[in-house]
Amino acid sequence: MSTSTPSYLKHQFLIAMPHMSDPRFVHTLIYLCDHNEEGAMGLVVNQPSGLSLGDILDQLAPELEVPATCASQVIYSGGPVQPERGFVLHRGDGQWESTLDLGPIQLTTSRDILIDMARGHGPDTAVIALGYAGWGAGQLDQELIDNVWLNCPADLSILFDLPCEQRLSAAARSLGIDLNLLTSQAGHA
Repeated sequence: MSTSTPSYLKHQFLIAMPHMSDPRFVHTLIYLCDHNEEGAMGLVVNQPSGLSLGDILDQLAPELEVPATCASQVIYSGGPVQPERGFVLHRGDGQWESTLDLGPIQLTTSRDILIDMARGHGPDTAVIALGYAGWGAGQLDQELIDNVWLNCPADLSILFDLPCEQRLSAAARSLGIDLNLLTSQAGHA
C-alpha cells in the first residue's frame, strides 16, 4: 500500500471548463491564493464588476483627488464569498496593514493600499477584486476529479499584462488547449 502526499495548487490558475454548471463561475479564470487540507481560496481575475477604483475611493476617501488613470482601474468580481470585502493581488513590497506574501506576489486586504494607489505610492501592477471564491476541505479536489476545472501554473504576465477578456484563453493556451474547440457537454469516455 502506498501513501501519497496531497498535491496542492497554490499559485495556480483554475480554468473553468465549458460545461461549468455554476453560473457564478462560467468562463472564469481564478488565481488560487491558497490550497491546503482545509480547503482553497482564490480570486476570479477576468470578470469585471462594473465598478472602478474611483468608485471605491469615492466611498472610502471622498476627500482624495484621484488621478484619472488610477480612478479608471477595473474592479473584478472576485467570487461570491464576502462580496463586500476587497482584495488586491500585486507585485512588489509595501508596508500595508494586512499583506500576505504568496511567494511570487502579495495579497493585501487593507484599505491603505487603495489610498496609496490613489496617491501614486501603491504597487505598479495590481488586480483588485471584491469577494473571493472558496472551497471547503476536499471540495476543490473533487471538482478537479470531476473535470469542472483545469489547472495550470499561474503566469504573472497573463495576470497583470493582458486585458481581462484575453486571460482565460491565454491560460488555456499555456496548456496547449483552445477552449473554443472543447464541447460544453460533460462526459467521460
